[in-house]
Parts: sequence; C-alpha cells; structure tokens
Amino acid sequence: MTTREYMLGNAAIARGLLEGGVQVIAGYPGTPSSEIIDTLASRRDRDYHIEWSVNEKVAMEVAVGAAWSGVRSAVTMKHVGLNVAADPFMTLTYTGTKGGLIVIVADDPSCHSSQNEQDTRRYAQFALLPCFDPSTPQEAKDMLPYAFEFSEKFEVPVIFRPTTRISHGKSDIELGEIPVKKPAPHFEKLLDRWVMLPKNARARHTQILSIQQPMEDALAESPWNSLELKSGAKLGVIGAGIASVYAKEALQELGLEASFLKIGTYPVPKKLILKLLETVETVLIFEELEPVVEEQVKMIAQESGILASILGKTSAYVSREGELDISAFLDALKKAFDLDIESDSEKLSLELAPRPPALCAGCSHRATFYSMKKVFGNDAIYPSDIGCYTLGIQSGTVETTLCMGSSISIASGLYHAGEKRPICCSIGDSTFFHTGMNSLLNAVFNKANITVTILDNRITAMTGHQPNPGVGYTVTGEPTVEVSLAELCKAMGVGSVTVVDPYKLEETQKAFKTAKDFEGTSVIIAKQPCVISGKRAGIRRVPYTVDPEKCEGCKQCIKFGCPAIEFDEENKCAIITSLCSGCGVCAQICKFEAITEVKR
Repeated sequence: MTTREYMLGNAAIARGLLEGGVQVIAGYPGTPSSEIIDTLASRRDRDYHIEWSVNEKVAMEVAVGAAWSGVRSAVTMKHVGLNVAADPFMTLTYTGTKGGLIVIVADDPSCHSSQNEQDTRRYAQFALLPCFDPSTPQEAKDMLPYAFEFSEKFEVPVIFRPTTRISHGKSDIELGEIPVKKPAPHFEKLLDRWVMLPKNARARHTQILSIQQPMEDALAESPWNSLELKSGAKLGVIGAGIASVYAKEALQELGLEASFLKIGTYPVPKKLILKLLETVETVLIFEELEPVVEEQVKMIAQESGILASILGKTSAYVSREGELDISAFLDALKKAFDLDIESDSEKLSLELAPRPPALCAGCSHRATFYSMKKVFGNDAIYPSDIGCYTLGIQSGTVETTLCMGSSISIASGLYHAGEKRPICCSIGDSTFFHTGMNSLLNAVFNKANITVTILDNRITAMTGHQPNPGVGYTVTGEPTVEVSLAELCKAMGVGSVTVVDPYKLEETQKAFKTAKDFEGTSVIIAKQPCVISGKRAGIRRVPYTVDPEKCEGCKQCIKFGCPAIEFDEENKCAIITSLCSGCGVCAQICKFEAITEVKR
C-alpha cells in the first residue's frame, strides 16, 4: 500500500535525505532552507548525526569529513551561504568524495528574505559539478536518493537546488522506504586525494575534467529530463526546474501545439536539446534567474549549424529578475508570437496596501536602537548586519548591510579611511558567532576606534528560532556549552565590554556613553530574549496601558515605532493594543507618566 503525506517542500527534502540513507547532516539556518534540518532534528528515531554549525563553511567541512569516511552526508544552506562555503567547496571538486555528498543550496528568486538573487547553477558550472533542479516537492524528495547514488558512482559532491516555491510550497507526497542498514565509516588515507598540494591538485583537475562527459551522459538518461516531440510543431519550449511546471501548465491550458523539453539536471542534456532544435523553428526557454540553459542551447545550436530562433532572457522575452509564474510564461508567449492571450497579471487590478516589515511589539532590538541613537546622535555612522535587526533601518540606526558579519569590518574600514564621525555598528548574536568573531578580532588587532553592539536575543530569530553556541543547547535539545559573548570578546582583547538589559533605558544609554568615549574597540552586549521565543519559554510580563487623562498627545511613544502603540486622532491620545508584550520601554519614554502597567 502506498503511503502518502501532505508535506512542506523542505519536509519532503528531509524525507528524501532519509530515504537516501543519510548519516551526517550539517548546515546553517537560512531561509528558505532552514526547515530541512529542523524537520530532521525533530525526529525521535534518529540514527544520524545532525547539527546547526556556526557557519556554512564549517558545515560544509563537517559533511566533507563524513563523506571522506565513506558514509552519506548532506549540508544545507541558502544561496548566499554558498559564498561563505565556497573555499572548501571549490577544492572539494578536485578531491571528490567516497560516500555520497549532497550540497543543498536553496535559491531565493525575488529576494523574499535575501540580499541578492544569485543563481546557484552558476556555481555548478564554475565548480564543474552536477546540479539537480527539482520542479515539484515530490520530485525533490525522489531526486535525493538518486543524487546520493550519482555522487558515489562518480565520487563527486552534487548540488541540489530547490527554490523558495519548492522549499515552502506544500504538496501530497508519496513516501518511499527508509533503509535500515547503513555502511560503517572507514577513512582511507589517500594522500594524493585528500592533501591538495599543487602536484596532487593538478592531477585531480585532470580527473574531474575526464568525467564531465560521462556525468552528462548519465544525467541525460535520468528521469529528471524528458522530451515530448509534437509532430509538425514549429514551436519548442524548454522549461527548467520549477519553471517547467508553469510552462507545461500554460501550454495545456492554451491547447498550444509545442514540443516540450523539461530539464532538471546540469550539465544540460545536450542530445535532447539537439533533438528539439532539429524539429522546430523557434525555441522559448523558461528558467528562473540567470540564462544558464539559454546560453547552453545557443552554443549547441551554433556548433551544430542550426538556425532556429532561440528566445529567452537575453532577448528580454523572459525576465532576468524575480520569480516566474504562469502569467510570466503567457506574457513571454504573447510577446514572442503576437498571440491573443490575456494573462492573469492583466486580469488582476487589485492593489494591496503596502505592509513594510517591522520589528515585533516589545522587540529588544528596538529599545537598543533607541538608546544607541540617543547617545550617538544623527551624525554618527551606523553599519549593520543580516538579521531581524536590519529592520532597525526604521530607527535610523542601520546604514549599511552587506553580508553576514560585515558590519564590524565595514565599521573598521570607515574608521581607517579617516572618518571622524562616531561609528557604532550592530550585529546579532548568531551572526557574531557565524563570521563576526573574525571581524571583531581584526578590529581590535588593527586598533579601530569603533563601538560594536551585539544584539543578543538568545536565538537565531530571523530564520525560525534555531539555537546557536550562546544558548546552551543543540538542535536536538541536548544541553551543551553556553558560550559567553562577554568572555569571548574579552579574550579577543576588547578593552571595554558591557552587558546591558536594553529594556532598562537609562542603564543602556549610560553604557553607550561609556563605550562612545572609550579609545579603541568597545563592545556593548544588549542581552534580552527574543519576545517570541520568550513567550514560548513561558515568560509573561504585565502589559501596559495609557491613562488618557495624563496623555498630552506628544506622540513620543508613537515615534518609538512599536506596533502595539497607536494614536487616537479623535481623542488626541495614545493607545496600547493587545499586542503589548509588557517590555515597559514606552513607559520610560513618556515624560508625563501616562503609561503604566495594567492593574489586575
């Protein structure tokens, strides 16, 4: 009897890893990939090692160690995480693996929660490694056991590239069997493979080049690529990954006669592409982000002397930005062939009110930024980092955001460039453990006169509340060492380290003043649990209310920006709603003592 389960795409990917016999899984939280490890960590019948590593480079190396011992391993991250892991990843191409190794990199078209839209398929080309590009959550689950086998057959790591709609979509998933027996680890001391001296690296480069064609041939015959030739059809459509589903559905709805090639693996199946090109006059290529397939199709056509018209991103028929959908495919068809098609984007005229993201009611970051701005003022420079606190831009305390851990380094660069204004940067606790530690050490070593604010909300909040080395427990809930941020900073040589409760404004502002006056690198650690994880842990505070008799309508509490505070224009009075978490910061801001705890 077939077992089916309605699952999130990332849960289906987790299931696929189990069906593939994975034994070690490491990763770093990053939307849209985070739920893969969360799902695997929540299972009680674990017979595998699973961890949140401190960053993607470390996670990659943990997975590599396992694969070199002959067991199957996987590493998870989002697309920008591969930039962090690129150093070991690019050399891993040369060394190869023994056990299967899958590098799961979730791309984020449209930047739903990311600072760029980079296409991981480019890394696959760069590294000369195969890439699997699933079109549905079911296919994502089914691909993974195959990907493990492929990795072991050619002794190379493989990339698995889900996008946001695969990772966060839901689908009815047909489940397979989870293997019971798994190989015992055994590390072979193959010095010519595992030690990348120049002599060994040159030989391994030759090896990886020699298996490119065999890998391409094997992938072309896999079930993830398929060609449907329609007799007499002059139009050919190539769809890659999830975009192939949109294109196929649109063609079926229109009843349009077109030959169709679905591509789910890279290197692309050149023989199938050539078959398509030989039977049609025009090819429309539908793929998300970069024109990876389109470039290959054009090369194949040129090398074969085929004059078919090839349309896609470089000719602006398909957008090179953001996510694609059925409407985007219909628009491309309409533009390419002057067809009378009304797309959904033309049918819809509803305009939704803008809802910019905001820090939660009672978020300690808002209080920290308030005190920071009070002390450092408008003239100071405020580099920041990647996390919930990036929303501090609304407080005027986020003026740069480049990548994980960059705020401290950028602050150092500003100072060493000769900037005379005060510099106060901000970084989250998890981001500090990720790559901020090196930046702080560099700032101290090179004598940067800056203030570093570590926003310690005791969790990795932005990606779904995953633990980090500062919280004292692992992804599976097991107790572990709780790293002290204060002692760590002192060990790095920071001369001024102060831990504050950001809810206590006077105390926090006094600490910022001391840090600002300190000559050299100073650190403020604003320590207060995330309000969401705090509520889950049972923290309950008394909410606050406004006395309308005392309120003068000055709106200072409104300017603080907490979603729980509104203004009644009719009565010229502030109102605190049921969103209040009881942090009490607004009561400290009010000059008229109009805000007090709710009396029970």
